[in-house]
Order: sequence, then C-alpha cells, then structure tokens
Amino acid sequence: MKPYITWDLLKRTLIHDGYTVRHVENITDVGHLFGDMDFGEDKVRSTALKEHKSLKEVAEFYTKQFLEDEKRLNIVPPEVTRNASDEIEGILKLIDVLDRKGYLYKLDDGMYFDTSRFEGYGGLTGMDFETLKESIKAGARVERPKGMRNPTDFAVWRLAKAGEAEMIWDSKYGRGFPGWHIECSEIGMKYLGNHFDIHCGGVDHIPTHHTNEIAQSEAATGEKFVNYWLHNRFMKVDGKKMSKSIGNVYTLQDLINKGFSPLSYRYLVLSSHYRSELNFTFEALGGAEKTLKKIYSVINNLNGVNREGAAEGEFSNRVDELKVGFYDKLNNDLGTPEAFTDLHEIISMAAKRIGEGSMTKEEAMFAIAVLLEIDRNILGLGFENALENTEIPAEASKLVQERELLRAKKDFKAADEIRRRLKEGFGLELIDTKEGVKVRRAE
Repeated sequence: MKPYITWDLLKRTLIHDGYTVRHVENITDVGHLFGDMDFGEDKVRSTALKEHKSLKEVAEFYTKQFLEDEKRLNIVPPEVTRNASDEIEGILKLIDVLDRKGYLYKLDDGMYFDTSRFEGYGGLTGMDFETLKESIKAGARVERPKGMRNPTDFAVWRLAKAGEAEMIWDSKYGRGFPGWHIECSEIGMKYLGNHFDIHCGGVDHIPTHHTNEIAQSEAATGEKFVNYWLHNRFMKVDGKKMSKSIGNVYTLQDLINKGFSPLSYRYLVLSSHYRSELNFTFEALGGAEKTLKKIYSVINNLNGVNREGAAEGEFSNRVDELKVGFYDKLNNDLGTPEAFTDLHEIISMAAKRIGEGSMTKEEAMFAIAVLLEIDRNILGLGFENALENTEIPAEASKLVQERELLRAKKDFKAADEIRRRLKEGFGLELIDTKEGVKVRRAE
C-alpha cells in the first residue's frame, strides 16, 4: 500500500494547486506473471490452483481487499478503476495496430513485440539498446522462449496452454490472454488519451514494464506517451527485503490485528520521501502512532481553549507562515519530511501556549483551522476526529472535584496522587490556570 499512499499525496497536492485531476487505476486481474517477468506463470492462475478457486473468485477477493485497504488508509478513490479483463476488445485493437505496423512477430506461445524495431527503446533507463540487452541477459533467471529475437522482447498476447479455459479469449492470434504491459497502455490511453501527463509506479518498473509501455504506446500512436514518470522506492522490513519465505510480509489487516491504526501506517509512509527507501519496523510504526496521537491531543486541547482576549499577532502570523512553508515544501517534489517540520512546529507552539495558559480562543480556532485545512487537503490523517467531544466519565469528574478540595486544604501530595490516577486510568491531564482547573486528553 506504500505507493498508493504516495500517489494519493500527489493527487491531493495537484488538486490543492488548482489542477483538475483525472486519475486512472487499473486492476491487473490477468496477465501479470511472477517476478514481473514476460514469461513464466500467471500470478492469479497460480493462486487459483493453490486455493482451489476460480480465477474470477481470486481476482474479486483480492480486488475487494485492496479497495477496502485504500478506503481504510483515506486514499481518495480514482476517477476511473478498470479491470484488465474488461478491456480485452480494446487491447486486441491495440495489438492489431502494432501488428499492422510490423512491430510484432509470432512464436509458439504467443505474439511478441520486436524491441529492435522501436527507435530509442530503453530511453527511460538511461541505457542504449545494446547496453540494456546485455543487462537483461545478465539478470536472466528463466529460459526464454525459443525464437525470441532480442532478450528485451515481450509478449503482447499469450496463447492458452492445454487445460486453461478461464480468463481466455478468442482472437485472430489464437485463444489466449493479454500480456501485462499491453493492458496498462490500453487502459491509460483509452481513459487519458494517447499523450497524458503523469505515470506512476515503482523503481522496479523502469527497466521492463514502463520501458515496454512506452515502446508499444508510441509505436502505435506516433505520439509521446507520458510527460512525467514518478517512481517510488521500495520498503524494507527490519532492514531486509520483503519476502514470504522469511515471513516479513504484512497486510494492513495484520497491523490492525496488532492494535495499530491504519492512519498510523499512513503517517509513517508520508513521513519519508517517496524516492527514499523506507525501513518498516514495528518500533517505527509505534513511534508514528504515538506522534499522531500527540497531534490529535493538541487539536483536542485547542478545541477546549475558551480564554477570551485579543489574539497576539505573533502566534497567528507564525502559524500562517508555517502553513505557506508546508505547501511550498510539498511542491518541491512532494517533500513531506521537510513539510512535516513545519507541521510539527505548529503543534509544538500550540502545545506550549496551552501549557502556559496564554492561548486565546481566537488563536486556538485559527490554529485548528490551519491544521484541519492541511489535513483535509493533503495529509488525510483524520485530524478532524480529534474534535469529537468526549464526556468526562462520572468517576473521573468526581476525582477532579475531590482534588480541588484537597488543594484547598493544601494536601498537595494527595492531590498529585489523584492527578496520576486520572492520567493513568482515564487518559486525562489536569491544567491549573487562573480561571480554574482545565481537563484535557493526556499527550
């Protein structure tokens, strides 16, 4: 889910900057092979065999889980979400165009794109064609189909094997199913046009998947495919590559089962730069959750400020400066680590003034407005939830009154014991001010 949080940040930022965003997300329910390779075993087909389910059942189960996780992470839904299996007609039309233009050749297992025919193939990698071919050869772990002209060539249509009946379609090239790359090009161009602005993905997609998308799309249309490519770096777990074999792959539900909020994970991802490698640990996730709870607590306490009086211009002016700085840093290649510095300065300033009892209601309302604006527009971390009024339990209210009586008798030791009980037992903190005692959530 890490990249989807990142691209949600991108979308929110563009919308805040005044752009109209049309966001397309495709669901690869057919044609994606293990290891992102162009030959081998289809992931969905393999999972269906292991789980004794139909391909459709497997695809629907994981699609539903993915979309639910997007919702739990406050990811704004795309304007268009399409399954590859619903786009076969358009995919075959695109293959026909490439075939007529002489870019394809047939092998025993399907139709392949001849990468040597496309001038500038591999430009996204920074390597020329010959260097890229040698790089692919050196990294090859699976034997390629007999008759392949270049190690960089890839399948646009795969022929069905004996016994394969589901997720198979008739075509003039034989009964089969599309390759992974071709479906992404078709869906992108169908819903965004032959030439669109931004294409996102992981750094692992640069040498093969995105390079092949460019080749087949531009070969078909004669137009530039994409203006900007944004690539996020990987996440490691405890300093190691995620791998089912060593048991360090976690789902969002796993984190929830361990007592963590999905928004704490969102915070952890946003706190690092998308082009930096993120090392996931439960300690880091716990730190993110603690920080997020502190932010909630400060917002909640701001909401409880009722001190009348004119606002001091210095505090509000500084909050406004930090808000501007937050957006400026975000617009510098989605610089969230730097933007978070400004966010935390607002939180620290507010907490300090609340603690001193010098915050006015007017200042508090301004700070809340800025924090909620930043969150609604960009962060999606649920700051608004902190404004929910929670009644103090009757037992806690009694203790507060008892403490006031003890303080009046100057029995400060017993009063401090009640303060401790309120914090540990109810998560409440007492602030003694000139106007009387204030009760707030403990940070």
